[in-house]
Amino acid sequence: MSSPIICFGQQPCGFFPRRFLHAKFVTARRLQREIGGEIVFFFHDSDHDPRETQTILRHRKTNEAATLNFTFINKVQRRWSPLYVKRIAADLSASTARQLGAYVSPPAIEVFKRTPVGTVADFCLEMYRGLGLLEGIRVVRSGDPAVRNAACEIGDCFVDVTHEGETVRARRMRDGTLCLHEGGDCYVTLPPVSYGKAQVSPTRDTRLRWMQSVVHCTHYIAGAGEQAYLNQADAPEITFLPRDPIDRSDEAWTEYQP
Repeated sequence: MSSPIICFGQQPCGFFPRRFLHAKFVTARRLQREIGGEIVFFFHDSDHDPRETQTILRHRKTNEAATLNFTFINKVQRRWSPLYVKRIAADLSASTARQLGAYVSPPAIEVFKRTPVGTVADFCLEMYRGLGLLEGIRVVRSGDPAVRNAACEIGDCFVDVTHEGETVRARRMRDGTLCLHEGGDCYVTLPPVSYGKAQVSPTRDTRLRWMQSVVHCTHYIAGAGEQAYLNQADAPEITFLPRDPIDRSDEAWTEYQP
């Protein structure tokens, strides 16, 4: 029998990861100690929603919550560019680091300061690496062209195309048109354009099948939200497990110890 492949997925979810993501890391490592095998982090950096990267921190003295996020270089990138493309304003490190002293420890601030400013996804991933979360874990990125080219064909998908000089994540509609969601029932319809597999990423409903065609995992650790929508029939060969419970799951994990 092949060695177990333990997988969990998450889009970039704050420069200090949300506690539910940390719980997935903990669950995966516990399972690896029990059954062996490899851990794969499916890093869904094709997502585009800027709300996903909000970082909720607790004041170290008053315990009051504060929400921080990246500053993006323009409106088009903020609204529609995938997270592996969204570029961070150059002054992020200096301006945000000045605020962090009230919320996280000096070692955690140092990890933040030495993380290179580039795209949102790269920054988050390097923060998680700097916090020691990725040691011994293989990362598979949904924005990687090699991953996309190796994945199965899907009809329900997003397509990365150019709009107003920026790469944006457009939804492919049932009639084949590409649209950008403006909110509610409002969409911007883009001109027809040719594209290849390297520009395609999955929707929520096709993500499991698409990911599994590349990762071939034996075990998948699902968060509370995922358990509600994952169609396990898409991958009957996978053993699905819930992540370990954690309180204040949407808040940032800040218990870093170097």
